[in-house]
Amino acid sequence: MMEINIEKENQTLVRMYRALIQKAEPYIKEGDETIIRKAFKFAVNAHKDVRRRSGEPYIYHPVAVATIVVEEIGLGTTSIVAALLHDVVEDTDYTLQDIEERFGPKVARIIDGLTKITETTSKSESIQAENFRKMLLTISEDIRVVLVKLADRLHNMRTLSSMSLDKQLKIKSETEYIYAPLAHRLGLYNIKSELEDLSLRYSNRKVYNEISEKLEETEEQRKRFTKSFVKPLEKDLKKHNFEFRIKARTKSVTSIYKKMRKQGIPFEEVFDLFAIRIIFDSPLPEEKSVCWRIYSIVTDHYTPNVKRLRDWISVPKANGYESLHTTVMGPDGHWVEVQIRSSRMDEIAEKGYAAHWKYKEGSGKGGINKERGIEQWLNEVRDILEDDKSNAIEFLDDFRSNLFNKEVFVFTPNGDLRVFPHSATVLDFAFEIHTEVGAKCLGAKINGKLVPLNHELKNGDQVEILTANKSKANEDWLKFVKTSKARKKIKDYLREDKKQVASLGREVVERKFKQMKEPFNDKTVSQLREYFGLRTELDLYFKIGNGDIDHTEIKKFREMKEENQKSPKYVPEDAKEFKQKIRQIRKEGDELVIGEDMDSVHYSIAPCCNPIAGDDIFGFITINSGIKIHRTDCPNAVSLMANYGYRIIKARWASQKDEEYDVLLYIEGTDRIGLVNDVTKMISTQLRVNIKAISIDTHSSIFKGHITLSVRDSREAEKMIAKLKEIDGIIRINREV
Repeated sequence: MMEINIEKENQTLVRMYRALIQKAEPYIKEGDETIIRKAFKFAVNAHKDVRRRSGEPYIYHPVAVATIVVEEIGLGTTSIVAALLHDVVEDTDYTLQDIEERFGPKVARIIDGLTKITETTSKSESIQAENFRKMLLTISEDIRVVLVKLADRLHNMRTLSSMSLDKQLKIKSETEYIYAPLAHRLGLYNIKSELEDLSLRYSNRKVYNEISEKLEETEEQRKRFTKSFVKPLEKDLKKHNFEFRIKARTKSVTSIYKKMRKQGIPFEEVFDLFAIRIIFDSPLPEEKSVCWRIYSIVTDHYTPNVKRLRDWISVPKANGYESLHTTVMGPDGHWVEVQIRSSRMDEIAEKGYAAHWKYKEGSGKGGINKERGIEQWLNEVRDILEDDKSNAIEFLDDFRSNLFNKEVFVFTPNGDLRVFPHSATVLDFAFEIHTEVGAKCLGAKINGKLVPLNHELKNGDQVEILTANKSKANEDWLKFVKTSKARKKIKDYLREDKKQVASLGREVVERKFKQMKEPFNDKTVSQLREYFGLRTELDLYFKIGNGDIDHTEIKKFREMKEENQKSPKYVPEDAKEFKQKIRQIRKEGDELVIGEDMDSVHYSIAPCCNPIAGDDIFGFITINSGIKIHRTDCPNAVSLMANYGYRIIKARWASQKDEEYDVLLYIEGTDRIGLVNDVTKMISTQLRVNIKAISIDTHSSIFKGHITLSVRDSREAEKMIAKLKEIDGIIRINREV
């Protein structure tokens, strides 16, 4: 049992509070400290005697969140107070009315947005998705809810080690799924990078530790290189009387890992591990010209890669980010990214949304922040939020599609600039112009050339939409549109059409039930829906009205139900029974042991990631197929855990398990006579592993292919990959999902 020292804890709390006030000084007005102190004392009392899983007093958490809110996001008094009180309504007996009476409606509204929906008040299939939706809906009223939530999530991720493994996986998946992309979209790059790195730490600790250790080992080498690289630049910049500072920024562990996976290279071959950042001071009207003058000095000393010039000062990113990036050849033959930006641009890059609005207030008419960037995105988000017809999962999918990382810049026929997500299509452009234009879109002329609806937009395209009254929105359009606005409008059109057809289907069901003397009520309609395996009543009525389900099938449902009233074949378990099943399986401390528990619980290996003994795994409780075993790095893991965390169950492999698993390897390299023979010989003779399938294609002296092997566990697979890499000619080999 942990020894508790109340006096020492109180001293720590006082230090934390004083540090918070010190950091808040630049952001608060006279008299605000009194309000913050009042909120602090209220929170201390509300969370009295409550402790976190780590054993420390719970009050440490809200104070830490408030500190992140001010120090790393740059928000003011209202947000600090809300951060201090953000868990009071959810975790104590105090109500929103109590908060509003003491701290006003603004603080109460933020806390309401941060307070989770209870399971008893939600009828959703995913309580997590409903909570995401509730929080995100507040963007249209007060975006500070989301910003405080990001601070809350960051602190939870920083202290995640005290949680159980299944909770760690659930929380890190939510972070990857919605919070890290949201931080990126709001320009909070530092928070986004840390959230991603912490997520990687808990999903693939081995990779995280390996990259972190190698970054530490090469730190001195990078410092020496940086010193050598910037020396001539500093000399010239001082000579031209620039006020500046230069710093090096190392890539995040996650971005390095993504590059290693994408290019199939080891850590040692990732050359752009860091970027040089030149930050200067200048009056606002001169910033752009100063950027280009500094660019000229940089390229006087180092040769630039013309394909890697990124001008985000003329056209800022959609989240308000401004900077001039160039990649130059360094003195030792390595490419180096150089970022050039003003102090104002740097603060926006560091603090994101809060700094964006700070500078917008002073920009005036025709200033730097026109109806573009963050406020344009917020307007688009508000359009999405107006649609309350979709369920929580659909809503999240649409919202996430709007958290794009890359953009394309295109022009209307009149020369107006429009920003779209990477790989957006002509149809996205059409719906951006006007809903009716999108609904009647037939195609477009891009730079004078006729193109179809699904043609992807490229930077600099000038787009003219072609329409026809006979053109009508259809379900296939949803397959290639990228913007949430287009998806919403198409779904609206389809929904109206679907409702008309569904009304006919409803009449058919009601008539058939009357003929069969079956009561037409919510229960029997729900049973019919389950019988046909459909998600909603609207889907049921639509399929019947559209003729996809024959009328005679309804009669069969009645006959089969009469034959075996209790059979789960025709009436699958309802939500209540399902929740009871989950509670039974997920008792505190329960752990599914793969290889030993098959008799007591039905489970199977998920084909999407094909886990083998030794892989880190988890169980996912399905409604009709028992428990599916997934790898923790499964492509579907993030979405499953983020939306259905309550269905996750801890799982591990049995210590002794005499079984073989199929593992799929991707292999590529330079072709030579005898290479395939060398590969098969090593696998069969040296490694003594059975080859189940092999497929190799050669083109222009480069070969690519797949090999399926039988192995006992993941360690054997890793050993095999390491040995195969030693064969001359093999460039890349890795295990595929």
